Amino acid sequence: MKKFFYPLAAALLLTFSAFTAFKAIDYKIADGYSVKFEGDHPKKDPSGEFKGLTGKISFDPANLAASSLNASIEVATINTGNGMKNTHAKSPMWFDAAQYPTISFVSTSITKGDAGYIANGKLTMHGVTKDVSIPFTFENNVFAGTFEINRLDYNVNVAEPDHGAAKFKVSISVPVTQ
Repeated sequence: MKKFFYPLAAALLLTFSAFTAFKAIDYKIADGYSVKFEGDHPKKDPSGEFKGLTGKISFDPANLAASSLNASIEVATINTGNGMKNTHAKSPMWFDAAQYPTISFVSTSITKGDAGYIANGKLTMHGVTKDVSIPFTFENNVFAGTFEINRLDYNVNVAEPDHGAAKFKVSISVPVTQ
């Protein structure tokens, strides 16, 4: 009986310890993050930032299959540097912060990219969910990435498609702690 018990115990120990090694590290979003946006023409189009970022980040560069990035941001925290533009951006014509209070991203996979990583997932804004890929780097406990979105794809002010930029570059920098 002992002949079978010790090899079986060793195999079970290796098997269960292998499963614990697959867990990614959970990170907390630290102060000092930024979520900035700018239009096609930075001098003419609105630019600014959002505050109110929350989320859950699990990341292990050695085990991307166990990693995930899920975040949301409060639309009402938009700041363009102009109070009238802020009010206009929160209105039903644009982001409609009352009806759609958050913009969220939920990753479906994270893969290795040419210059870092790529978070593939679902971006939900203004009641519309689309697949997006966000290239990012992770260095010195900071996730950083830049991607483009087209507001018209998310039904943001489709009544005036030529009013301001349609495409916005979004730059994100998120310091984290464990």
